[in-house]
Amino acid sequence: MGIGASIFLVAVGAILAFAVTAEVSGVDISTVGWILMIVGIVGLLVSLLFWSTWGGFGGYRRDTVVHRDPYDRPPPY
Repeated sequence: MGIGASIFLVAVGAILAFAVTAEVSGVDISTVGWILMIVGIVGLLVSLLFWSTWGGFGGYRRDTVVHRDPYDRPPPY
């Protein structure tokens, strides 16, 4: 699950938990909202954890090795 999907789940869960007052037989909408918020927060934390271990952009270092000809002399200045 990505960061965007996690934020979406948190937002939908908050709407269901705090803003919806409708009642459905057999389902507690507030509980479903809290479950979605918890799943979204856990998914967000896991996504951020994997993002930090991956290194993100710029975490990869590339070294360039240049071999000089030992008989090649620098130009005189």
